[in-house]
Amino acid sequence: MSHVVSPIREHLVTGGKSYSDVTHDICKQVEGEPTKEWKIAFAISCVIFAYGAYCLFYTWWQGIGVWGLNKTVGWAWDITNFVWWVGIGHAGTLISAVLLLFRQKWRTSINRSAEAMTIFAVLCAASFILAHMGRPWLAHWALPLPNAFGSLWVNFNSPLVWDVFAISTYLSVSLLFWYMGLVPDLATIRDRATTKGRKFWYGLFSLGWTGSAKTWARYEYMSLILAGISTPLVLSVHTIVSMDFATSVIPGWHTTIFPPYFVAGAIFSGFAMVQTLLLITRVVFKLEDYITIEHIEMMNIVVTVTGSVVGIAYLTEFFIAWYSGVEYESYAFINRATGPYWWAYWMMMTCNVISPQLFWFKSIRTNLMVSFFLSIVVNVGMWFERFVIIVTSLHRDYLPSSWAMFSPTMYDIGDYIFSFGLFFTLFFLFAKFLPVVNMAEVKSVMKGVSSNFPKKVAKKSKSEE
Repeated sequence: MSHVVSPIREHLVTGGKSYSDVTHDICKQVEGEPTKEWKIAFAISCVIFAYGAYCLFYTWWQGIGVWGLNKTVGWAWDITNFVWWVGIGHAGTLISAVLLLFRQKWRTSINRSAEAMTIFAVLCAASFILAHMGRPWLAHWALPLPNAFGSLWVNFNSPLVWDVFAISTYLSVSLLFWYMGLVPDLATIRDRATTKGRKFWYGLFSLGWTGSAKTWARYEYMSLILAGISTPLVLSVHTIVSMDFATSVIPGWHTTIFPPYFVAGAIFSGFAMVQTLLLITRVVFKLEDYITIEHIEMMNIVVTVTGSVVGIAYLTEFFIAWYSGVEYESYAFINRATGPYWWAYWMMMTCNVISPQLFWFKSIRTNLMVSFFLSIVVNVGMWFERFVIIVTSLHRDYLPSSWAMFSPTMYDIGDYIFSFGLFFTLFFLFAKFLPVVNMAEVKSVMKGVSSNFPKKVAKKSKSEE
């Protein structure tokens, strides 16, 4: 009897894998010795992290006067980088929560890495919150804690305080979602461990997982509950970040389109970064049978859709600036496109609006090298988007005497480099000591073990019948 094959979608796991093969392929990176390539990459990320840490320490020691800020441009690279990293962290929650609720099974091979990326990106974003405070040892003042200083409370009407609540909630929920998804896989590594140390540590973090039917049922309930809690965060976190600007009265910022525009941009940049990391991971760890062309194509489709939404938002901003009849608002947007920072604006438009439209062609969105290149182009464009929104709206004030230009110093750049060092150092550690693909969920989407065996095995079983 021949197997029925769906004409709509290829198998999400290719290569004729059995359940045992899945376990072996994914665990071997964790159980084996670090490869030479991993050691080199990790060493480079540590060097970058160390240099960035020096720049960050120097910034804290001397004060944020070492940045290129001036009396007119009071926010620049610090907030640009903060918003950029928060946006990158959005894809993990969307893949984990929203796609789970919509039963999108293609998420299973990419959700673990995307969730890890979310946590590391939020930590990078948090570093810029601390950096631009100037006095990071007083960071706890941003929390509504009981204190001995009289009526010293945060301003609950300030979007900057909402940021603290949003980011801390986002980090805690994402961390819980990521860790609970790891538990079944940690138990698998525990059971395969050959040393006492490995058995102890993986056993400790697997929380006594037994794999019984009751345990799996609770795991499924927990996943759905966390997905339900996390889904509003996909919309709320970057909405609150956008209100840092939208609730002001500065031309170029004072607009109601920012919340949906920022959310679409966050998903856009987040999926692009997931694409960048997974295209490298699938080659380095030889996971081509688990992170397939199907996964790459689906992510490129999401990038195309969200990039188109962002493009519409750009055009809407210009229309509303004209339709409002406010000359200052109109000038702010004309100045973006034709003023001193015109190059940043057109870099943003090229990377974010034009380049994703290439993915309408199937031959391009299934091409790995082109997908990798465009995923980097998208995140370059999204960084310039935040830079354009922040700096070009500030550097031209109502008074020409206040007009100024911003130029970054080595410490602006060094603090940004620190965030990259932190991100990649954490990601390399994650890729070495934890499974980068969710074994349990990948096994759940396999079409059936017998249909995944190579033909010669299938023939043998048929003859034995």
